[in-house]
Amino acid sequence: MAQFARSPITAVLGPTNTGKTHLAVERMCGHSSGMMGFPLRLLAREVYDRVVGMKGAEQVALITGEEKIIPPGARYYLCTAESMPIGGGREAGTKEDFAFVALDEAQLGADPERGHIFTDRLLRARGREETMILGSASISRIVKSLVPDAEIIGRPRFSTLSYAGAKKLSRLPKRSAIVAFSAEEVYAVAEMLRRFRGGAAVVMGALSPRTRNAQVQMFLNGEVDYLVATDAIGMGLNLDVAHVAFASLRKFDGRRTRRLTVAEMAQIAGRAGRHHKDGTFGSLGHEDGDAAFTPEEIEAIEAHRFPPVGQLFWRDGTPRTDTLDHLILDLEEKPEREELRAAPEAVDLAVLKRLADDPLVIERARGKKQVERLWAACGLPDFQKLGAEHHARTVSRIWRFLSEAQGHIPRDWFAQQIARLDSVQGDIDILSGRIAAARTWSYIAHRADWLAHPAEMAERTRALEERLSDALHAALTQRFVDRRTTVLLRDIGQSASNLPVDIEQDGTVCVDGETIGRLDGFRFSVDPATRHQDRKMLLAAAERRLGRILRVKADELLGAPDTDFALMDDAGQAPGISWQGNVVATLHGGPALLTPEIRLDRALLALGQDVQKQVATRLGTWFDGQKEKHLLPLTKMVASSSDPEVPAVVRAVFAQLADAGGVIARTDLDSALGHLDKDQRHLLRRAGIDIGVLDIYHPGLLKPGAARWRAALLAARLAKPCLPLPGPGLTLIPAGDKPDQMGARIAGFRGFGEQMLRIDMAERMARTAHEAIAKNEAFTALSPQIVSLGLSEPAFLQLMRLAGFRPVEAPAEGGSNWAFRGRQKPRPHQQAHAQHGRDKRGAPPHAKPRGGAPRPASAASAAAPAGNHAFAGLAELLGRNG
Repeated sequence: MAQFARSPITAVLGPTNTGKTHLAVERMCGHSSGMMGFPLRLLAREVYDRVVGMKGAEQVALITGEEKIIPPGARYYLCTAESMPIGGGREAGTKEDFAFVALDEAQLGADPERGHIFTDRLLRARGREETMILGSASISRIVKSLVPDAEIIGRPRFSTLSYAGAKKLSRLPKRSAIVAFSAEEVYAVAEMLRRFRGGAAVVMGALSPRTRNAQVQMFLNGEVDYLVATDAIGMGLNLDVAHVAFASLRKFDGRRTRRLTVAEMAQIAGRAGRHHKDGTFGSLGHEDGDAAFTPEEIEAIEAHRFPPVGQLFWRDGTPRTDTLDHLILDLEEKPEREELRAAPEAVDLAVLKRLADDPLVIERARGKKQVERLWAACGLPDFQKLGAEHHARTVSRIWRFLSEAQGHIPRDWFAQQIARLDSVQGDIDILSGRIAAARTWSYIAHRADWLAHPAEMAERTRALEERLSDALHAALTQRFVDRRTTVLLRDIGQSASNLPVDIEQDGTVCVDGETIGRLDGFRFSVDPATRHQDRKMLLAAAERRLGRILRVKADELLGAPDTDFALMDDAGQAPGISWQGNVVATLHGGPALLTPEIRLDRALLALGQDVQKQVATRLGTWFDGQKEKHLLPLTKMVASSSDPEVPAVVRAVFAQLADAGGVIARTDLDSALGHLDKDQRHLLRRAGIDIGVLDIYHPGLLKPGAARWRAALLAARLAKPCLPLPGPGLTLIPAGDKPDQMGARIAGFRGFGEQMLRIDMAERMARTAHEAIAKNEAFTALSPQIVSLGLSEPAFLQLMRLAGFRPVEAPAEGGSNWAFRGRQKPRPHQQAHAQHGRDKRGAPPHAKPRGGAPRPASAASAAAPAGNHAFAGLAELLGRNG
């Protein structure tokens, strides 16, 4: 047996998530050179990428069976345990003297299949300045016995790992990893997660790094919330996992199906939680039976207490290669230490013993060089897992090439083997098989002395594996993420009515766990991501089951308070009524403005006729309450228009005003007002109606709530979308485009040039002008009342003109500059021009006085007294207001 080397050695032992690997990487990077050995190609690649980020690609090497990246100036080597160049092995062309050496997951020395590799590295892999052994605390005693110079350092777990019980697949929390122990079980679980949760990423040790990284990236990016993996994730792979669920607690170890050891359970469960983030673990299914954790197992995993490892598997790592017999004899040698036990016959030894009976091998394997070459060929991994017998035939073919002529595999033959695999067609299993076969040829291509042109073939095998990996990632994604219903309906006989339909709190509609759409109020919309061929099937399933749920919602609506309902008056949309934010009815023209038709949304037509009538009645009751709250003046106008106690001429005014929504231009009622005497006008005043010089209106109908309802009712009568309304509280706004002006007019604004002023403020300014004339004072665009409003001078001038005022030609200094001449009745085209608020030049039109000469446009330049016109104008204005 080899003598154990002596150098400063540290064994950092503890449970998962203690930062052991991170510590070793940091220590290695602090030395002039270093090497680390890992249990998985995926883990070696992950750490390689990390060290490249720290040191640069030109200083970092990666050595695995199928991949070698060795820059000329490489000083840091990341390897699989089998590929560590420590002397006496099969690797060539790499340095073997490193300042720092570390072995990760050293407890794998107890693994029957690969344990002898890790034991050999534990005993022989040494750094010139520092050596680290990383692993579980369960090997503490045996490490101390085999490596007496080692300093044992324990590290506690950063976070808490606790048992969360058994959970059904449909109840698993997000960011969960489900661990299974065969490809078939992984696929079955992933398929179920696609049905229940929309998809899962798949990670297995047999995947290429490219496929594995693409799948993990989906999980890390949140494209899927679940990860289904083999126990490969237990070997230090860093994933953002909150919960680990075991699909089974039994695995086939190559010889028999057995229950996992507590240490194996803890190694896998420990992937839950990252750094200081706590994690949980549990089983998938029920809390009883063989698939459930026992209380003793749970306690041991949570406390990180495991039985100590009694023995490690061992095989001579430096066998004699002078003869074939000596090689086999050394490989079958029994260990002398009680801490070690002979390793079971591995595939490489089984293949060697088969080839040793071949006469051609006996003839050619003569001398140290040929025996070493034969043993190197037997080390070709059985990536396809076809068994020693089948694998021996492949190795025999390779050996024959290596033992004749120049000792190289023929280029054409090797290229043919690659070409046979160069197809991305097929399902997951076919693509996985091709990748496994491609790994065989990739391993061969990275043996520098086996091919005449190894660099060319290595590049070709790399490109092949990448293409196959991309195709496998696409196939995995399509099968376990994108396919929404094909397999879902396969097991229920294509009967959509058998699908269970559930409604979540946010309105999401799930069919057997699959999200197919949303139910907003009573309106169902299919998930836009659903494939076209699946839409009808899933929609039919939802509609058949939504009847019961819609009836429950109808009962909720019937009992809902008035505050749950609202007017829908968004600009550009048809007016309607919403319940809890979802449309339930639209408003359409009825017999009168205040009696629109309340038409139920088509989504409610799935309810029975009796339920529809109840819903319509409930909405009508709410609408009546809204009229009472916001439109009471308008309701009273309608009542007065048919009250026989009211004079007929007054009833006509009420009718016209009510039909216009309670706000109307004065010019539209001039004819009717002309037939009213003083007492009849007083009836209008008592009703709260303001008869202004420009508009007739009820002030209560200018409030924001009343304006919204009037706009909605007018839009319903015209079968038009609602117009944009000014914000509440505004008195002056820009004129804007035509829809904005129309909406503002409905809300009680009138246009004056480039601005629109609320009509009650316009009437107030007209009164202020009369008061200024009566006091023989000037009233200009610079007067405080106008400045405080923000009214521009052109708008002010147009307001004064439309209100019947004319500028005085030569006003006295400080005297009144306006005279009231009475509002002129413009011709039809002039009236339309005035409503737009500006002439073609954008300035207010200037009327001519009775003398014939044009009056000045600027009121600020006029200062003549108004005389008796001021009192006459004020009297007329007051008279018109009752």
